[in-house]
Amino acid sequence: MRRDRAKLSPMSRLLMKLLGWLFVLSFAVAVLTWLRRDELPPPEDYGARPLPAPRQVPTSRQPFEVEAGGQRYQIEPLFDYELQGVVVSYHDADSFVDTWHHDRWKDFLNLRDLCVLWGENVHGGVYRDMDFRNDSWTCWAYWPDRETGARFRMDELSNNHLLAADPDVQEALMAARPGDLVRFRGMLARYRNPANGFSRGTSTTRDDRGNGACETVYLTDFEVVAPANGGARTLHRAASWIAGLSLAGFLVAFAVAPVAAMRSR
Repeated sequence: MRRDRAKLSPMSRLLMKLLGWLFVLSFAVAVLTWLRRDELPPPEDYGARPLPAPRQVPTSRQPFEVEAGGQRYQIEPLFDYELQGVVVSYHDADSFVDTWHHDRWKDFLNLRDLCVLWGENVHGGVYRDMDFRNDSWTCWAYWPDRETGARFRMDELSNNHLLAADPDVQEALMAARPGDLVRFRGMLARYRNPANGFSRGTSTTRDDRGNGACETVYLTDFEVVAPANGGARTLHRAASWIAGLSLAGFLVAFAVAPVAAMRSR
């Protein structure tokens, strides 16, 4: 008895093989560049002089209100503020591990926290021997030994709760990544949501520690002055796109590939 069975045509097999290898290679490149895209560059990348301390002066701005996420917030400016420094870690308020900002506090104004260094912390390169991590409201700095800890200045680090209502400022803020040299301006401010009683203050000195030591800044301007790891980030985006397209192409080719009939007894 004879029966027919289907087999992919030679052209289909070749196309699927090429797409399969393209996916494997591009996926590997995407993973490797993902590991490199947030590396902290050497201090010479940030200039020959130490980055200046934040500029803080009394403000003439009066309290005002803004709306975000369907909530209305009252802003009380305290000082005009400007900071230029290097991002070493960040936390997004819409992160799936953050159950505080959106769910509990209804805080849709604080989009992102940035942990930033300046001064000798950058110029001396101590940050390259350390690790940094952000959670929902704290920046954690880790050093491997006592000698490294002695080189690090806690008054040249700030964890910044950054508030933004302007779409252009929001977009610029969310583009910043570890290793980037950034500059932002705005106001150190207290803010509150009268609808649920949530409120948050701000530090007004770089010398405090612990609860309440973070700077809360209502942003009027945000700029990534010098992006870090441009090659790795560009290659990561390209490799990610290629991996996705090649996988989709493989699946489509498999679904619609012409077949050649084979007969067997």
